[in-house]
Amino acid sequence: MSGELAGNVLRFARVLRAAGMPVGTDRALRAVAALEVVGVTRRDDVHAAMSAVMLDSHAQQPVFDAAFDAFWRDPRLLERVLASRLPQAAEPAGAPGPRGNRRVEEALAAQSDTGLAREPQATETLADAALSHSARERLRSTDFEAMSVSEFALAEQLARTLVLPLRPVVSRRFAPAARGRIDLRASLRAMPRQPDAPALAHQRRRRLPPPVVMLIDISGSMERYARAFLHFAHGITRRQRNTHTFVFGTRLTDISRCLRHRDPDEALALAGRAASDWQGGTRIASSLAAFNRQWARRVLTRNASLLLVTDGLDRGDVGELDRAADTLARWAREIIWLNPLLRYDGFEPKAAGVRALLPHVSAMVPVHNLHSLADIRQAIERQRSATPGAGYGPARRRSAA
Repeated sequence: MSGELAGNVLRFARVLRAAGMPVGTDRALRAVAALEVVGVTRRDDVHAAMSAVMLDSHAQQPVFDAAFDAFWRDPRLLERVLASRLPQAAEPAGAPGPRGNRRVEEALAAQSDTGLAREPQATETLADAALSHSARERLRSTDFEAMSVSEFALAEQLARTLVLPLRPVVSRRFAPAARGRIDLRASLRAMPRQPDAPALAHQRRRRLPPPVVMLIDISGSMERYARAFLHFAHGITRRQRNTHTFVFGTRLTDISRCLRHRDPDEALALAGRAASDWQGGTRIASSLAAFNRQWARRVLTRNASLLLVTDGLDRGDVGELDRAADTLARWAREIIWLNPLLRYDGFEPKAAGVRALLPHVSAMVPVHNLHSLADIRQAIERQRSATPGAGYGPARRRSAA
């Protein structure tokens, strides 16, 4: 194979990596070796060979196809990408289009900026990087999977600032208050200081934020949503110490200590090193069973709320998943299922894993963009107030075993 073609394969690998795909030098070398076997006479053979050695899952196929078509078909695409970076009218929110193309265009533009393109670079146009109100609103309503690289970085920053709106736990202890139950002891202590005009002191039960336990699916189909929610979890962990976070793909991993690091990038890097099954398969049943055996008695205490972030697509034993979810529901105060599949208007719980989990959760709400993260409370309340048979409804109340 000529050195020029091998160099283009390396450049293409850099474009994929800039677009958010985990493509390293090893996969680029495999692609070069695959092209030596299949040849370069037929475009379909080249596409099939490169996708076979450079992809991890089917979820990455749309981004790869867009990058392949742009990089190998039109040599003057880089010029148009640079021209598109000039100030233009913003497209309306939710505009339809192939997923991943914007990420690929930004990756190609980044490659041209580093001098890898042969065409002369256009004059750089400086623009204000601050988000306007309309741009921020559009970003909040954009699906995590459809965001460009720069948009997803901004979404991660915003996700860390969101507050988890869970119902507080009413403690047995009392605290002074302007209204409520009369505090006889405090009133008697204050009477000697004001004998002529005694004032009654009041108290009410303290309201404390509940302990939070998060179980986050990091399989290949959930990779984009899991990354955004991990930033959300990092912000909650920094503000609320009684928070425990676990990730699962093919096995369960505790990353609570990792997310307590002050720097979010370092925290997620530590979590990535701790969990070795990123973007792998999904074993929800065995992961929930492992959590019930090892962690439920330790972390699901003091009326803890549990957030389950997964799409529910499990190929394991449905009966095992049903038993694990039932045991989990007996320990948790409530189970809130955050499901990105609810972004589809026509979603129906037809998958076996989804049907097995539904009877044991308190609410199932969407978690596919920043608006859905910020509106968790409203979505949960709508689920709780739903009439039996409408929506998914609240789960039955159970006491801890």
